[in-house]
Amino acid sequence: MAIGTIKNLVSDRGFGFIVPEGGPPNGKDLFFHRRDVKEPTLYEQFQVGQSVEYDLGRDERRGTPKAIHVRSVLEPDR
Repeated sequence: MAIGTIKNLVSDRGFGFIVPEGGPPNGKDLFFHRRDVKEPTLYEQFQVGQSVEYDLGRDERRGTPKAIHVRSVLEPDR
C-alpha cells in the first residue's frame, strides 16, 4: 500500500483528494470517492492533513489514476 495525505475533502459530495508521499504520479493529486474507502463509515472521520494508506487504481470514466482501498494509517489491519 502507498501512503499519502488528505489534501481536500468535499464531504457533502462524498469525495476527496490525496497527495501521495513523494508526489503525484501524473502531476495531479489522487481522487478518491467515499466508496473507495476500505470501511465506508470511516470516510466521515477523515480530516484534511490526515495520513492514509491506499492502493492505486484507475478511474474508469477519466482513465486516470485514483486511490482505492483508502484507510487511515492508524487503523488496525482487519
